[in-house]
Amino acid sequence: MLKKLLIANRGAIARRIVRACKELKIQSVVVYSPADIQAPYIAEATEAYPLTGNTSVESYLDQDQIMVIAHKCGADGIHPGYGFMSENADFAQRVIDEGLVFIGPSPKWLDQMGDKVSARGIMSKLGMPVFPGSELITDIAEAEAFAQREGFPLVVKPAGGGGGMGMQVVYEKDQLAQALSQAKAIASSAFATSGVYLERWIEAPRHIEFQIIADQQGNAIHLFERECSVQRRHQKLIEESPAPGIDSHALLAQAETSAGICAKLGYDNLGTVETLYTPSGEVGFLEMNTRIQVEHGVTEEVTGLDLVQLQISLACGGSLPTNVTRQGFAIEARLYAEDPETQFPSTGTLSVFQPPKLFAVRVETGYQQGQVVSPYYDPMLAKIIAKGDTRAQAIGRLLIALKAFQVQGVRTNALLLIQVLQDPAFLRGEVDTNIIQRIQSAKQSAKQGAK
Repeated sequence: MLKKLLIANRGAIARRIVRACKELKIQSVVVYSPADIQAPYIAEATEAYPLTGNTSVESYLDQDQIMVIAHKCGADGIHPGYGFMSENADFAQRVIDEGLVFIGPSPKWLDQMGDKVSARGIMSKLGMPVFPGSELITDIAEAEAFAQREGFPLVVKPAGGGGGMGMQVVYEKDQLAQALSQAKAIASSAFATSGVYLERWIEAPRHIEFQIIADQQGNAIHLFERECSVQRRHQKLIEESPAPGIDSHALLAQAETSAGICAKLGYDNLGTVETLYTPSGEVGFLEMNTRIQVEHGVTEEVTGLDLVQLQISLACGGSLPTNVTRQGFAIEARLYAEDPETQFPSTGTLSVFQPPKLFAVRVETGYQQGQVVSPYYDPMLAKIIAKGDTRAQAIGRLLIALKAFQVQGVRTNALLLIQVLQDPAFLRGEVDTNIIQRIQSAKQSAKQGAK
């Protein structure tokens, strides 16, 4: 096991890894930009070192700064968290080449699964269903040829990165050129690669992912599924397990298939196989995330496992847990600092920031009262996770927690989250990726009707 771990990240995940280190009796080292100087985990970690620059490129994406600090403090491992350099194969290889342990899968899996076109091909050859898609698109002629074969609607996707960033939906030929241009521009800026491809667009699918854990001896198991369909702008807002309103036997079979493929590949750490389910029940591979997920706490609550500790242990050659079961229901909401009307980020000083302390409710946050929410990073303030013996009980506890969470100084999306959790269709388990759009459209129609 490691003696000292450097955390190359910020916010809630940095604080979460600090906690895991304490429980494993590993010294933790955090880094922080000037914008994050008030973060609570700076005092909670064993050591803390400042970074120069506030933008991501100047701070948490600066490999040279990170590696200098790692050697200076005597760290023997680096945990990249999620986002930033968590799926950067070159960074992972550099960490290994400089004699440290990278907490994550081998660089080859970051490389192969980080490219969605490559990942689709790999998974398809081993039996994972995929929806029709193209190879990398190099010009408009290739795109038009694919569209001619497959028809519309299509979606243009960046080949690198994840989280839905840069996706452009195309309903007719005249929109294709502009969509390609926009997707390439966003991909180049966000992921340092402008590669894009086309895929069949699924209207109102279910977004369901399967948590995989694997060791360095070729073994892999699944930790069941997470339902992630409640999204806005292709970004997840609410996640839960088990997935409601869908055949549990079919989900279990897909989870076992996903784990089996990862075992055949020789995958060797945490990973998440993401899929889409059409309204008719057809399933297709979306992508594989080769890192800890933002929503990992949902799986932790229903399995009793600590995925961050497992991730560290597996990177050091540890074994998989045995006899894993799932008990109860867990649901998570992401609380963002954003204007509820425009959904644009909201910045300012947290004059009041008081997370609730309630039974069966867990709050993960990298903020504290008095801290500044800057414009430099993702505006997520906290993740609130509630557990219950039933889905209704878990939802009820999450609702109470959201209403009790006191935040002043920035605006938040709390009202939107509450609206979703109280929506009759959501409560019936009738969820898909368009549910927020339907809720907001109904709200707008009600407003106009009242005038």
